Amino acid sequence: MASEVKVPRLGQGMESGTVVRWLKAEGDEIAKGEPLYELDTEKVTQEVEAEADGVLLRIVVQEGEQPVGATIAWIGEAGEEVPEAAAVAAAETSAEKPAEAPAREPERERGRDAAAAAAAAQESPADSRTNGRIKASPLARRIARERGLDLAAVSGTGPEGRIVAEDVERAAAQGPSVTAPAPAPIAAGEVERIPLTNVRRTIARRLTEAWTVPVFQLTVSADMTRANEVVRRHRETNPDARLTVTDVLTKVCARALIRHPAVNAQYTDEAILRFPTANVGIAAATPSGLFVPVIRSAELLSLDQIAAARTDLVGRAREGKLRTEDLQDGTFTISNLGMPQYGIEQFVAVLNPPQAAIVAVGATEERVVAREGELDILPMVTLTATFDHRTVDGADAAEFLATVKRFLEEPGLAL
Repeated sequence: MASEVKVPRLGQGMESGTVVRWLKAEGDEIAKGEPLYELDTEKVTQEVEAEADGVLLRIVVQEGEQPVGATIAWIGEAGEEVPEAAAVAAAETSAEKPAEAPAREPERERGRDAAAAAAAAQESPADSRTNGRIKASPLARRIARERGLDLAAVSGTGPEGRIVAEDVERAAAQGPSVTAPAPAPIAAGEVERIPLTNVRRTIARRLTEAWTVPVFQLTVSADMTRANEVVRRHRETNPDARLTVTDVLTKVCARALIRHPAVNAQYTDEAILRFPTANVGIAAATPSGLFVPVIRSAELLSLDQIAAARTDLVGRAREGKLRTEDLQDGTFTISNLGMPQYGIEQFVAVLNPPQAAIVAVGATEERVVAREGELDILPMVTLTATFDHRTVDGADAAEFLATVKRFLEEPGLAL
């Protein structure tokens, strides 16, 4: 008997998901556990695996937002009839176009015939334009913006010539020969409208939540001489690991969190939760928005292991291949804008609820520092930590930040 493919609930609070694209076509053989389609949730776009063996008999929803539990396809034996085929066909139609009032159908039909006749004289059947507007999926538009491609120069292979993500990827891979000429300048006063993605809505919602939390900030500067030396020597002896200052910060903060459990905590209406392990999130900027993948139990990992985990997570974040579990269970966050391409000296990071603390890392720069009555030029970094005052008291926060400073200046204490 044919089985339904339904939109899964991939996390607490998930109410709907957006089908981005199918990785299999109708009639393809499917093995249980094989990637079947891509689903965009509030947190991430990820591949969803088939839950049964068989043949992909019918795709009910090609793309678009659907509630959790909605049937989007059927898998069964080859040639097997899909239950309630009429209802499935109706669902397919509704996914393609909105319902129309029967009383006006003749009038609409005449309009469609006239438009089709005019289009036939000017366009090929696979043209991707409708009334001057290019027909393309939301994902295709997003990829085109990221790659700097003009959709007018991309041929669509979707229904009625619609441009899908694969068309844009193919055009980008072919290089400049298919890249459209630069678009005409925007007329004075014209406003560009960028529709909100699920990721951007989630970022807005979480930042709004963070704004309601009573927070305070503490700032400290640390001498990075020995931490930089650790990174330099590690790269010399382990060139494949490609250790960074962020990896050292991850290890240092994780060890400090274990020493100061009041900071490795979350506030709830019933209790304050303190965690036995430090799951450190690394804020990563991507074309789709800001993601915070989590390195779990960072206090137990070596620098090599942390570097490997960070490289994998940040790489997949930028490629849009994070899984829901990559973003869950974080207890603390590091936001580093001190890289050369940014060079930010100091900033305040917004709390990442429900976590109780986040540290903002500025650029390491040479500064004149008074030490033992003499002036030295040292590589200094400024750390600004934001704390949830409902969870963390000022003294606990100060002790935590002092430990982070001490570990950075004497990395051997943390490693």
